[in-house]
Amino acid sequence: MKRLLDWPEIARSPQLASFLSYIVERRLNGEGQSIKAYTIAVDVFGRSPDFDPQADPIVRVQARRLRSLLDQYYRGPGAQERLQIQLPIGRYVPEFAEVAVGHEPPPQTDATISAPDPAAENTAPRGHVTVSWFVLLVLTLGAIALAYSLSTLGPRQGQQNASSGAIQEPSLRVMEFQNLTGESNITPAISALAIELVTDFAPLLVVKAYLGGRGSQEQGEAPDYALTGIVRADPTLAENYQISAILTEMATNSIVWNWSTSVPREQFARSGGVDAISQELILLLGGTRGPLHDRARELLAQTDIEGQENFYLCGVLFTMYRSVQSVGLAERVRACMDGLPDPVRRNGNVLAGEASLVAEGLGGGADALMTPEDRLAYADELMDEAVQADPTSSFVWEQRARLDELMGRHDRAESAYGTALQINPANIDALAAHARHMALIGRLDAAIPAAQRAIGAVPQTQVPDWYYCVPAIAAYFAADYRKSLSHAQRCARLDVELGAIFALLSAQRSGDSAMVAQQLARVLDIPSFRQSGVMNRLAQRVTDTALLDEIGTGLMRAGVPVTSLDTSY
Repeated sequence: MKRLLDWPEIARSPQLASFLSYIVERRLNGEGQSIKAYTIAVDVFGRSPDFDPQADPIVRVQARRLRSLLDQYYRGPGAQERLQIQLPIGRYVPEFAEVAVGHEPPPQTDATISAPDPAAENTAPRGHVTVSWFVLLVLTLGAIALAYSLSTLGPRQGQQNASSGAIQEPSLRVMEFQNLTGESNITPAISALAIELVTDFAPLLVVKAYLGGRGSQEQGEAPDYALTGIVRADPTLAENYQISAILTEMATNSIVWNWSTSVPREQFARSGGVDAISQELILLLGGTRGPLHDRARELLAQTDIEGQENFYLCGVLFTMYRSVQSVGLAERVRACMDGLPDPVRRNGNVLAGEASLVAEGLGGGADALMTPEDRLAYADELMDEAVQADPTSSFVWEQRARLDELMGRHDRAESAYGTALQINPANIDALAAHARHMALIGRLDAAIPAAQRAIGAVPQTQVPDWYYCVPAIAAYFAADYRKSLSHAQRCARLDVELGAIFALLSAQRSGDSAMVAQQLARVLDIPSFRQSGVMNRLAQRVTDTALLDEIGTGLMRAGVPVTSLDTSY
C-alpha cells in the first residue's frame, strides 16, 4: 500500500490516497463488514451525516477511478508485485491476491479447450456416443432460446445500446425542404437551406449530419434521425412564407420534434437570409440540450457508464452539469473524462472542460486541496493548453471566456465570448453566459435579447436556472419587481450572488418585508461576501459603476450593515 500511495498517479490525488488507505486499513483490522458507501462518503469524502448514496454518486465514481489506477499500476510499475490489492467491481471491500510473477497463463486455444479427459474417454465404448436426457433437454432449450434470440435481435440490440452506455453522437439525414409555394424562383434558395444546415452542424462535433441519401448511408448505416421540411405561403400573412420542419426518429418512425416559423418573402432572396434560418434551426437542434440528444441524457440520468465512456457522452454529461452545477455531476464529468483514452483526454474540448471544473473547485480532483489562487492559475494553464490544442472550438472559447470572467479579465472575456459565438452562433450556453456578462459590464440593452434568445431555444422544462439572471436584472430596472423577484429566486439556485442580491432589492422595492428578511439573511450568509465584503466581491464581477451604485444604495435601504459592504464579516 505504501508503494501505491507513493506512486505519482495516486499521490497527486489526496482523495484517492485517503480512499485507498481507509479501505485497506479497515480490511486489515477485520472491519471489512463496516466498509460501506455511506461510511466512505462520511469518513473519507467529508459528506454530511444525511448523505444519500442514491442521490450522490461520489463513492461509486471514486471507486471506479481507484479501480482503474490499481489496474494501471499492476500492469506498469507494479508488474512485479507478488501481492496485489484489488477492488472488485461493485464492492468497496478490497481483496488481497497473490499472483505469479514473471509469466502469464498460456492463452486458451481450441486444442486446450477441447482436450478430452482420459478418465472420461474410457467410460464408453469406442465409436459410441452417450447423451443423457439432461443434455438433450439443455440442447432443446438452447435451440428454442437461439430461435427466439434471433427473432428479437434488432429490438434487443437497441435496448442494450440504450442501457449499456454504447451511445455515440447521433446521425442525422437532412432532406431537401419541399417548395409548396408554387414559385419556382425560390427553389434554389430552399435547396441551399439543407446544404447550410449540414454545413452548420459540422463544427458542433456532437451530431453526424449529411445531406439526403449520401454520407454514412453509403456504408450501409441507417441514420438515427431524419430532418424534413416544407416552405409554403403563410396562411395568415400574405407577405410571408411559413417554414416547417419535422424531426423523425428512424428506429420508431415517430416524430420527436417539430418547428414552424414565418419569415418575410424577401429573406430567401437577400444575402445571408437562408443562413439566418439555418442558424435558428441549429440553435434549437444542434446543442446537447436539444431533442437529438434525448437518448443520451436519459441514459446518463439512469445509468452508470463506467467502462463505456466516450467523447460524446462526456460532452452531454458536462452540459447536464452546467444545468445544475452539483458536486455529484461534476464528479461524474471528471470520472467520465478520466475514463477516456489518452489521445482523447488531450483533446482541447476535454482539457477546457477539466479547466472549468478546476476553476470552479468541483469534481474531486487533486486540485480540490489547492488555494483558490493556485487553482485559478492551474486552470489558466490548462485553458491555454486547450486553446492551443483546438483553437476553432466554440466550447473551448466559451470556457476560456468563463475563466477570464472569473479572474476579472473582463475585456478578454468579452473577446473570448465573441469568438465562441462567431465559431458557433448556436452555442446556447455561450449565448446565455455572454448575456449575463454583458449585463454586468453596462450592456444590458444587448444582454436582454441575447438572454431571451437563449431561453427560447431550450424547452421550458430544461432551461437552466442561471439563464434567468439577466431577466431578473431587466425586470428590476423596468420596475416590475414581482417578476424580478421570481426570476432572481430562480437565478439564485445556481448564481447565488446575483440571484440573492436582486431578490433582496426587488423584495425591498415591492415592500415585501417578510421576503426582505428572508433574502437579507441569505445575502449575509454567502461565503464569498463574508470573506471580502458584499460590494468588494461584487466589484470583481460588475464593472458597470451605475449598476454598482444602484446595488449599494439598495442594499443599505434593505438593511445590510454598512460595515458588511466593504469589509469581511
